[in-house]
Order: sequence, then structure tokens, then C-alpha cells
Amino acid sequence: MTRLLKSSFGLVLAIGMGVAVGRSARAELPKAESVKAVPLFTVPSYCEGVVFDKEGRGYVSWGKSITRFTVDGENKVWAETGAPNGHKILADGTHLVCDASQHAVLHLSADGKMLPHASKECAGKPLRGPNDLTLDAANGGFYFTDPGESGKEKPIGTVHYVDKAGKTHLVDDGYAFSNGIVLTPDGKTLYVAESQYNRVWAYDVTGPGQVKNKRLLVDLPKKDESTGQIDNQPDGMCLDQAGNLYVAHYGMRQVQVVSPEGKIVARYPGGNLTTSNVAFGGPEHNQLFVTGAIGDEANKGGVFRLDLGVSGLKILPK
Repeated sequence: MTRLLKSSFGLVLAIGMGVAVGRSARAELPKAESVKAVPLFTVPSYCEGVVFDKEGRGYVSWGKSITRFTVDGENKVWAETGAPNGHKILADGTHLVCDASQHAVLHLSADGKMLPHASKECAGKPLRGPNDLTLDAANGGFYFTDPGESGKEKPIGTVHYVDKAGKTHLVDDGYAFSNGIVLTPDGKTLYVAESQYNRVWAYDVTGPGQVKNKRLLVDLPKKDESTGQIDNQPDGMCLDQAGNLYVAHYGMRQVQVVSPEGKIVARYPGGNLTTSNVAFGGPEHNQLFVTGAIGDEANKGGVFRLDLGVSGLKILPK
């Protein structure tokens, strides 16, 4: 049964959400040649931050705006925040949105109105540019990445945790662009994508916002320019019920599936060349929705659907 906790900064999070991950739950993944990237709709510019609410409606971030859509492709602008990116929806129907222009993790009402920020500083220092986030429902908090202006020459990207009291903590730093982030539903493993080194890290979680044993989960494939790929940076990520990690691989027109052991077990077409984020949705929650831009970021943003027939991890309570 789902139990709700209300934190001091007004967020309602669910305990008991998600599905237990186990080896026995592993479903056979479809072969790449049987999977097509079906175009759903486009927006005027590069898009990311795809997420679904408990009514099955999707949301994508692009430009200054967040667009809400149906799985049939009907869509309209839902909110304007400045530079929205990663996005999660809470049990009470309110939204958390990373926004680099506001240097904050925003908190929006169910109808897209601005509420007091969920996070805007850590240890007295303002955030630089929050990128993506993952809920820690069992403890009433969430993790987020803040790459700021980081890169190989300036590895200042960070990972943070916001506890149920609304306080922001530093979890780790030294990243060359910390990006996608996922917490497993048992709360024991945290995955973080490091974009400019084309890899994903794993941590053991010992308590809310507490981690140890940082280890390399996977070095991802490099671009093949002969096929039109232009880059190789992991971006947004999500999980299926079997614990496989789906990585939007920016610049490669691909989504790569990584097992909990760190093996690449499948590669699927992403539709967009600059593939940016992924989330499971659809009536049976077995379709993967992919964002990005048709070409580079100067092109229109596309939302594509992959009919995988694989059960995605549900991140919302019933």
C-alpha cells in the first residue's frame, strides 16, 4: 500500500512506489531490427525532460516551455519557466523541474503555476544549473545533478540530495558534466551519467543522500561518424522492471540498454540524432518515449515512441 509523507517544503512523496527489481523479473528484450522509432510530434526546438503523470499524460521540456501531450500526440504548452529540463511528478500531482535559467529545482502546481523553489542553494552557495533528478520516495527526498559549466577542463559537476526537510546536501562532485540520474526502487543503488567522459557511474546508497563505493557501471560506445553520429554523451536515463538501465545517448541517434551488471544488452533507434531523455509510458506502460532534436540542437525537437513490449518501472504511486 502506498503511504504518503509531506515534507516541510510542501512536497508529497510516495512510499512503496515502484516495483521490486530482481533477476527473476528479467523479460527478454526485443531485437533491435524489430523496433522502430515512431514519430509522435515535434516542438519548435530541442526537447528533453520527458515524464508521465498518473493520468498517463506526458510532459516534455523545450526552450522556455513545458508541453503536455497524450500518447496519441495531441499537445499544448502547459507552463513556461525559462529553461526547463529534468522533470518528475509527485504523488500529490505537483511537479519538480530542473531549470538552469533560474538556477533552481522548481516546484510547480498541478496546473503549472510556480510554487516556492524546492532547491536553490547548497551550503550557502547558489546552484549553477540543475539538469536532472530522481525521487527518493521512501525517504521523502530527491537527488539531482548540477553540471553548471563543467567539462573535462573544468570538472565541477555535482550531485545533490534534498531531504524531507527541504535542505540541500552535496553528495559528490568532480564530474565532467553530471547529467542523467536514477535511483533504483529499493533505494540501494544510484546511477549517474557523466556526459563528457561517455560513462555511467554507480553508487551504493547507505542512507538518504549518503553514498559509498562509487564504481564505473559502464563505458558506453563511441560515435561512428560514418553512420552520421556526431557525438557520444549519455543524457537522461530510466529503468525497466527488470532493473535494466535505458540511456539516451546524445549524438548517436540511439537508446542503449545496460544490465545491472554493466553490460550493454540492446541498442535501439532513438529517432532524434541528439537523443536526450527517455521514459516509459502508454496504456500498458511498455512503450518507451524518447526526446531530443531531429538533427543537432538547432533543429526541431522530436518526441518518438518505441513499442518495446517491455514493462517499464512505474515511478508514480497508484
